[in-house]
Amino acid sequence: MTRFRIAPLVAAVALVLSWPAAGADEGTPVTALATIAQTTTPPAAITPSALPETGLGAWPIAPSARPFDRALSSEDLIPSVQVPAGENAVPALRPTVDLTSTPASLWDRIRQGFGLTDIATPLVQQQIDWFANRPDFIKRTVERSSRYLYHIVEEVQKRGMPTEIALLPVIESAFNPVAYSRAHASGIWQFIPSTGKLYGLQQNFWYDGRRDVLAATNAALDYLEKLYDMFGSWDLALAAYNWGEGAVSRAIAKNSARGLPTDYQSLNMPSETRYYVPRLQAVKSIIANPALYGLTLAEIPNRPYFTTVTTTRNMDIRLAAKLADMPLDEFMSLNAGYSRPVIRAVGELTLLEPIDRKS
Repeated sequence: MTRFRIAPLVAAVALVLSWPAAGADEGTPVTALATIAQTTTPPAAITPSALPETGLGAWPIAPSARPFDRALSSEDLIPSVQVPAGENAVPALRPTVDLTSTPASLWDRIRQGFGLTDIATPLVQQQIDWFANRPDFIKRTVERSSRYLYHIVEEVQKRGMPTEIALLPVIESAFNPVAYSRAHASGIWQFIPSTGKLYGLQQNFWYDGRRDVLAATNAALDYLEKLYDMFGSWDLALAAYNWGEGAVSRAIAKNSARGLPTDYQSLNMPSETRYYVPRLQAVKSIIANPALYGLTLAEIPNRPYFTTVTTTRNMDIRLAAKLADMPLDEFMSLNAGYSRPVIRAVGELTLLEPIDRKS
C-alpha cells in the first residue's frame, strides 16, 4: 500500500495529551513524535479504490450536538411521482462499449458491468425526466461520488454483483456521507441505527460507522448479498433494502396465499419502495448514455482516489487535516465516520487521504 504521510499527520497527537490511547496507561504521556511514528503500524495493502456546497467548500460543521452531520435538503431528494397511464416507454439504446480492453474511465467500467434486466415503464421515464431536468444535481452528485465510487465498484465486482449496485448511493444519499434522514438513517448507504449495528457498524459518541465509507460499503454489500440469497432476485432484494426483508416476506406470503404473482411489480408496497427500482433504472439509463438526455458526466478515472493509514493514537481533527496538507472539508469527506473534533482511537483506527497526496 502507498504510505501515508505519517509524520505530519500523527504530529497532531502531541497537542492532545489529555486523551490517552485506548488501553494505554492513563499516566503515560506522549513524549515524542518519533515514538508515535514508530508505534504506528503501516496498514495492510488494500485493493485499488470517491460534496455539497457550503461555506467551507464541502462538508458543513453542524451544531455541537452532532458535529459534521447534515440532514438531506430538498436539493438532495429525488421526488416520488404518480405512475401515468399509457404504454411502456421504449428503452433507450446504449452506446457501444469496448470489452476488449481495460477502460480508462470508471463510467465505462460501470457500463461494462451492468447486469440487471432493464425495465421500461412510465415511472422510469418520469424519474429519467426528473434527473435530466436537474443537471446541477447530477453535477454535485458526480463530484461527491468521485471520491468513493472506484472503491465501491471494486468491492461490488469482487463479490460478482452487477455494477448497478454501486449506483445505489445516488438514490439513497446523493453520495453525501453525512446525509441524515428523518428516519435517522445516515451515510451514503443510509443505514438506520439498528440495521447498522446488526451488520457490525459501531455507533458511539466518537464514531459512527454508518458514515465510514469503508465500513458502511462492506456492511451494505453484506446486507444486499443476504437479501439476494433470501429472495432470489435483485428487484426484490432492492425492495427489501428499502422496505425491510420482513415487510417484503409478508407481502410475498400474502400474494402467495391469494394465488397472486409474487414478483416485484405484483406486490402491494409503499410508494417509496414502488419507486425504488425505477429510480435505480433511471440512474442506470443516464449513466449508460448521458448524451441521450442532454447531460454530461464529469469523467472519473478508473483508479483509486484514496489510500489508508492506521494509527492507535488520538488526534485533533483540525490539526490532523492541517498537518496532512488537506483542507478540513476534504479530510472530513473521506473520514466522515469520526463525528467529534477529536478522533478517539479505540484500538487501531483507519484514516483515508487522497492517494495523490502520498509521501
